Amino acid sequence: MEVRDKESIRPVKIHRGYLKNPEGSVLFEIGNTRVLCTATVQDRVPSFVKGTGEGWLSAEYALLPRSTQRRNIREGRSGRYDARSIEISRMIGRALRGVIDLSKMKDYSIIIDCDVLQADGGTRTASITAGFCALYDAVQFMLRNGLIKENPIREFIAAISVGKVGNDLLLDITYEEDFQAEVDLNVAMTESKRIVEIQGTAEKTPFTVEELNRMVELAWKGIIKLIELQKEALRKPYEEVYS
Repeated sequence: MEVRDKESIRPVKIHRGYLKNPEGSVLFEIGNTRVLCTATVQDRVPSFVKGTGEGWLSAEYALLPRSTQRRNIREGRSGRYDARSIEISRMIGRALRGVIDLSKMKDYSIIIDCDVLQADGGTRTASITAGFCALYDAVQFMLRNGLIKENPIREFIAAISVGKVGNDLLLDITYEEDFQAEVDLNVAMTESKRIVEIQGTAEKTPFTVEELNRMVELAWKGIIKLIELQKEALRKPYEEVYS
């Protein structure tokens, strides 16, 4: 049986340009988790942004019916919106807006759609990491076609999960590890090591500030590796990149 490296991320695969129609599209795999993210450019902004001289970025997240062990009912069929999907959509949007200058996107919106094809832990963090790659390609499309004059992306961003299982801190936890975890922490950080989002929950007993700091530092080890892989993928002309 293979021994798990507690401080390493699972194998990563990034496939840019996975779909032909979106301005940006990425199939992202980390371990057995697979997420398809697309970026759509629109020449309009929400009503609350009109007149501000800025653009906007939003995200939508969804689990496909058989991305999990049991079939999920599609939101359109259930007649209601899934609260978890809404919360994760907002997290992805906040994370990506944290590294983009909306004043350089006047009157344009970018929508990041994240569809989980297969879930084995870390789907929201995978969506942020993949969503940034799709966003990057959408911005390049806008620059090439004269829709914007300056690149609004300030820096790279990626995200990863950390779990406390027993006395161990584990980086990039799987579904099975998440199920056993006493603490589950999701961290989104920029290339300059700035935190955009932390979501953490103690399932059984509270955790200390010292443990939180250790988990954030462990998350950083995974995030900087993911950013290296993002950069490698974005340097190449739509080739697959593996870790």
